[in-house]
Amino acid sequence: MSKIVVLVACLHFVYTLTLAQTQHTLQGVVVNDREEPLPGASVVLLPVQKGTATDESGRFLFHHLQSGRYIIQISFLGYESLTDTIILKDDLTYHAKMNPLPLNLQEVVVTDHYAETRKKESTLNIEVVNDDYLKQYMGGSLMKSLERLPGISTIDIGSGQSKPVIRGLGFNRVVVVENNIKHEAQQWGADHGLEIDQYAIDNVEVIKGPASLMYGSDAIGGVIDMKSRKVPVNNTIGGTVDLTEKSNNDFLGTSVSLYGRKNWFFANFRATILDYADYKVPPDSVDIYSYRAALYKNNLRNTAGEEHDFHLTVGILQKHFQNRLHISSVNSKSGFFANAHGLEPRNVDTELHDRSSRDVNYPYQKVNHFKVTNTGQYTKERLKVETDLGFQHNFRQEWSQYVNHGYMPAIFPDTLNFDPDLEREFDKYIYSGNLKLTHTWNKEMSLTMGINSEYQDNRIGGRGFIIPAYNLFSIGGYAIAKRTISEKSILQFGLRYDYGHLTTGEYYDWFPSPVIANGDTTMQYLSRAAAIDRTFSNLSWSAGYNYNPGNWSFKANIGKSYRMPIPKELAANGVNYHHFSYEVGDPDLSPEISYQLDAGIEYTSNRLALGTSPFLNYFTNYIYLNPSSEHDRLYGNGNQVFYYTESEVFRYGAEIHAHYKLFKNLQAGIIGEYVYSEQLTGGKKGFTLPFSPPASAIFNIKYQKHQLKFAENVYGSIDYKITAAQNNIVPPEEPTDGYQVVDAALGGDIKPGKQILNLSIQVKNIFDTKYFNHTSYYRLINVPEPGRNVIINLSIPFSVSNNSLRRYGD
Repeated sequence: MSKIVVLVACLHFVYTLTLAQTQHTLQGVVVNDREEPLPGASVVLLPVQKGTATDESGRFLFHHLQSGRYIIQISFLGYESLTDTIILKDDLTYHAKMNPLPLNLQEVVVTDHYAETRKKESTLNIEVVNDDYLKQYMGGSLMKSLERLPGISTIDIGSGQSKPVIRGLGFNRVVVVENNIKHEAQQWGADHGLEIDQYAIDNVEVIKGPASLMYGSDAIGGVIDMKSRKVPVNNTIGGTVDLTEKSNNDFLGTSVSLYGRKNWFFANFRATILDYADYKVPPDSVDIYSYRAALYKNNLRNTAGEEHDFHLTVGILQKHFQNRLHISSVNSKSGFFANAHGLEPRNVDTELHDRSSRDVNYPYQKVNHFKVTNTGQYTKERLKVETDLGFQHNFRQEWSQYVNHGYMPAIFPDTLNFDPDLEREFDKYIYSGNLKLTHTWNKEMSLTMGINSEYQDNRIGGRGFIIPAYNLFSIGGYAIAKRTISEKSILQFGLRYDYGHLTTGEYYDWFPSPVIANGDTTMQYLSRAAAIDRTFSNLSWSAGYNYNPGNWSFKANIGKSYRMPIPKELAANGVNYHHFSYEVGDPDLSPEISYQLDAGIEYTSNRLALGTSPFLNYFTNYIYLNPSSEHDRLYGNGNQVFYYTESEVFRYGAEIHAHYKLFKNLQAGIIGEYVYSEQLTGGKKGFTLPFSPPASAIFNIKYQKHQLKFAENVYGSIDYKITAAQNNIVPPEEPTDGYQVVDAALGGDIKPGKQILNLSIQVKNIFDTKYFNHTSYYRLINVPEPGRNVIINLSIPFSVSNNSLRRYGD
């Protein structure tokens, strides 16, 4: 018997050895006409009926192939399909170059097959854009560039500072992620923009609706997920020079990138310099409450600024392993509108500010955001492991001339350890870690599990107080199961548990104030914030279904999510100089709980693309600032006191889009959005929520042609935007009139010889219309939106490669 066992074992060994010697591996890379990798391309191998999609590097891999003849079919949305015959005698690496189609029907999102796959597989409503879209619709900031997407708006301050709003929710209800790490700064401040270099981002994914399951507590409103996922083609050295000019504020921007790759190693470097003057508005004066401030040459004085950024990425690409190290530093100095900062807009040295439109005088802010992140990915057959580690240091200072308010001393004492003109300082350290495992049992079933953790240490300084110093630790674990019922339908369910521990430091005034007790008056250092020590936890869940029959796509998702109250909501006690208000937190606030139902319907054909994404949303306790009848007498000139409170809130709305191909190269479309919010309890029962966006629609007509004389990928478009009046407000907001604005864009790839020049030209607000944006921070003080703005962006790519390595092996 033992001899038979040995014989069978030997035969099995010989068979396995023989089989291994006759099996081969086919790997490759799919690139576009500019040699840029195309992630998410569909690759099918016949006659064995094997299929896969390229990864973020544009690479694909097939194992266990016998010698012989195969047909490879590669397709990618917006590109001509490729079919080729391969003779496989040994391991082979295949290089596929895709040619673009002349028209992309759904131009609202310049997308690719990766985007199409993500939208079909996700039960949430997602928009994906790439760097071509960002260049075509470049705004004053990255968030302004995304504002054209349905359901996306911004809260703005100045020409370069803006915060994202998704379906009417913003601030700490929207998570911003860069290279898999949550971007952490001082999101609580309306005047604090995002420290992001928009030139360094080549892919943005916008998740509309609660995404707490994957991204954690603050994603109760949605996610802006930004990635730099491009990987250079092997054996190349190159880069890009981006030059930008904007007429409204004399903006000059230069960004230079360099990249290189040799086999398994690649690196990218980028440096960006921006400089801009005060931006212009159509009127020559603005009404700040009861005071009319004249504007010299229509300039919003002291809104100039500058920015200096650098980014470095080094990466390793192996058969089963990828790793990227990102290092970045964003440094900016920008002025605050001089007539809208502080307690008295009349006391502004107009002669000083109007002397030069490029000077940055008091008041201004300086910000440095330093970030180091490391992302790794290991893939082995059915298992994928992803790890992310991050360190961030956000250092923000706000400067203004010392003026005593309330009981502050007329002469600043020299015994204090900070500069009298340092209004506020925030020094924040953030440590992040993520672990994500995905196991695919078969084509029908996969399970994703992960952990997100973060520690924040936020320190404060300066003469002014608004929030205390704090430490925050948070950790969450989740599991998401996905079941592919058929080629057309996917079912998904997930659970998440979050834990958070927040401690805040106590704070006392640095100057004494009079306190009257039992008829006696004493001078005391008043307590502005008591120490807080609170723990939060919650269980969230989500269930969704996708059905994709033919040209149609249906999706629905229902879930529960939550958000921990932030330190400002719990412990604020100070003047908001930009808002002319005094804000007070409530240390007993409960975490926000939200229930939401999302749906989506899409139809796509060769000539028509249309869709809608309605939603219903219920908050058991939405946290917001509620104005009172009280006025502060200790720290300013009678500012109205606002208290953080909570209320039940019901919200609903929808986004729509429709695009129709009129002729071969001409299409027309419409993009629209509507959001309704109502408070169901509390002192503002029946009112809406602050900064609720009004209904709006963009009517667009676009011409595209793949080849036009010496230019390629030529496009020209006109946007006609109609925004309804917003009369559904919550005090102290004021109704905002509706408006109509016309924008235009033109661009393409120009080829003077062998060099490619990517040119994009925009004209914003062609007719220099005066209008107010209800979701703009400056709307509160009646400052209109910028006037006409001509934006020119010239991108000059260059590269050196070994042409003999078109079919290469790593």
